[in-house]
Amino acid sequence: MMWLSDYLTTALCMVAVAIVIDLVVGDPRSLPHPVVMIGHAISTLEKRWNQGSQQRRRLSGFMLTTTTVLGTFAVAWWGLALLTWLHPWLGLMAELWLLATALAIKGLAEAGRAIAVPLAQGDFPAARRALSMVVGRDTEQLDEAEITRGAVETIAENSVDGITAPLFFALLGGAPLALAYKAINTLDSMVGHRNSRFNDFGYASAKLDDIANWLPARLTALCLWGAGIALNCIHQARFRWQGALTKTCQQAPRHPSPNAGWPEAMVANLLGVQLGGTNVYQGTVSHRATLGSPREPLKVVHIDRAIRLMHGAWLLFFLLMACVFMGIVTITSRGVI
Repeated sequence: MMWLSDYLTTALCMVAVAIVIDLVVGDPRSLPHPVVMIGHAISTLEKRWNQGSQQRRRLSGFMLTTTTVLGTFAVAWWGLALLTWLHPWLGLMAELWLLATALAIKGLAEAGRAIAVPLAQGDFPAARRALSMVVGRDTEQLDEAEITRGAVETIAENSVDGITAPLFFALLGGAPLALAYKAINTLDSMVGHRNSRFNDFGYASAKLDDIANWLPARLTALCLWGAGIALNCIHQARFRWQGALTKTCQQAPRHPSPNAGWPEAMVANLLGVQLGGTNVYQGTVSHRATLGSPREPLKVVHIDRAIRLMHGAWLLFFLLMACVFMGIVTITSRGVI
């Protein structure tokens, strides 16, 4: 089983380098992004297949999900195999770049700061515009507390599908599996909506996204809690970690998503604020269960604190996976497996 030890060690090193690339480079708009290409493919197929009876829409949606996810994996795998055949270094560099594109550590932090900076300066129109780039709710009338809430919820939720879940699948199956996960996530964001157009067609995409994020979401909540404790010890931060784990387990199921409630509830409890509540989407009012408790009024400072928690959580998540992998390597090297 030495091949397993070699694979796990290589996977850890590759993902670690990809993290560094993402932190330094991010997602340059001048370069083509795999998720954009996946989105174009989904949009094209949706226009052609999303029609007919309810049963036909469900079947077509299942076909879309299967085609997109397996197609993404196959294209990435065969593409990397071809580049490796041409030259091993070419394949290596391509896989590192693809792994980096699956991560959004720098992008998520920058999106949060793009909201926080004008908000701290009192430039509410600019802060609202920045928030509208990352949320679907109407932002034109939001005050400081509501702008902050939108930013904190976005950072918390996207800590999973933008960072820890891609890390999880990248460590398990390299760039092909990480991109297959991004295909699942993109499918859910584009067609996994509960409305007349997508309720049946997007059913398979939404369910697969729920399954793919189930474990990463809960591990992320645990890592956010650990990050709160660590930051309190290192920087004397004021994260309210005591009781946060129990409260999160109680509150997370209130969220309409089976997974998004876990990181959002944990961040709310660590910050001592209340997330959730009333949102407006294209003039339609939507009420969601509240998470956390309003011990502090939501202010711009909470955006920066949420970003710090996000960074601590993905680092702990990677270290946790590394410990598991190295444990398996140690066992296999001793001939136990």
